[in-house]
Amino acid sequence: MFTTLRLDRRGAVATLTLSRPEVHNAFNEHMIADLTAACQALADDNSVRVVVLAADGKSFSAGADIDWMQRMAASSQDENRADAARMAEMLHAINELPKPVVARVQGAALGGGAGLLACADVVVAVRAARIGMTEVKVGLLPSVIGPFVLRKIGGSWARAHFLLGDRFDAATAREMGLVHEIVDDVAALDARVEAIVGEMLEGSPAAQAEAKHLLRALAADPDPARQRALTAETISRVRASDEGREGLRAFMEKRKPSWAHA
Repeated sequence: MFTTLRLDRRGAVATLTLSRPEVHNAFNEHMIADLTAACQALADDNSVRVVVLAADGKSFSAGADIDWMQRMAASSQDENRADAARMAEMLHAINELPKPVVARVQGAALGGGAGLLACADVVVAVRAARIGMTEVKVGLLPSVIGPFVLRKIGGSWARAHFLLGDRFDAATAREMGLVHEIVDDVAALDARVEAIVGEMLEGSPAAQAEAKHLLRALAADPDPARQRALTAETISRVRASDEGREGLRAFMEKRKPSWAHA
């Protein structure tokens, strides 16, 4: 079905693996289309509870494919605009998946690869990983990934690293909020991702989807009165929902809720 990635299912967990290791999982138009289609399909699949974003080879993603970028450089501005819009749609599809997204980062995540981290909910990286928004070094800028990275790390970090175009270590990425946890090697990476996925499966799928939607809405509208109204409306709806009532019953009865057995 896909030419640039694999979609593997294990129970309620879906793993999307970038699979262009010969070019360090660099993006081209085919990978963008594949990721968009896969995430849109997973968003509508109620049997999927958690999505893991992974990659083959030594790099997570080195950013833009050189051949693709050369073709875009020779294309018109309208063609470039349409191409950039497709990448923005891909990032949007990942960012707005109504279920947890865990990124497994075993190597470099540069440019668009860093953008993927900004769209994930939990990012676990090996200590040796190098991350960066390096576009200015080749005369470009991290424009399409910009909104996602800015929301994740804030303006101060974004201004510094968008302009530096540098590569930084996983510890620095954790300090700015782009990475959440660091492990020593790939074996530890797999174990930690599996543990996080297990924790995610303990949560209510509906509540997790509501939480992601609420956080995006709160970030988009800082007005205190509207935020109070939104949060009151959200919790009142969720308390009265089937999963909200089941969660309370399970707590009172000292048992696991029904979704924790899925």
